[in-house]
Amino acid sequence: MGKLRITAWVYMVVLLSVATLNYIPGLTDAEGRAFGIFALDVYDDLLHVASGLWAGISAAMSSRASRIFLFWFGLLYLLDGLLGLAVGSGFLDLGIVKYGVLDLPLTFKILANLPHIAGGSIAIFVSRRFAHEAR
Repeated sequence: MGKLRITAWVYMVVLLSVATLNYIPGLTDAEGRAFGIFALDVYDDLLHVASGLWAGISAAMSSRASRIFLFWFGLLYLLDGLLGLAVGSGFLDLGIVKYGVLDLPLTFKILANLPHIAGGSIAIFVSRRFAHEAR
């Protein structure tokens, strides 16, 4: 199994794990924030479950499907994180529609959006770096 498929499997595990954060006692504070940084709601959970299923199905199918997943997933999550960094709300969980532009401290915006920026960037990198596996 090549690096594209392995990476897609890893994304599946990570994304499905993230979807469970709200349901594990002790990982959220009194305000419902995971690790005291960001609050995940049902829209976030559904987004992470759908993304995790997409990753798993792609990994099970082929290297080509994994590459397509990694590129498009990466692009969407990277753009969502950059928008969240700029205006405080992303688009994948409909936050920009529900909350609009938020005046949040820069440190908070960095911490809250870093998972999408880093995860998206890594996915794009892997999709390009190991593209030869999908031929």
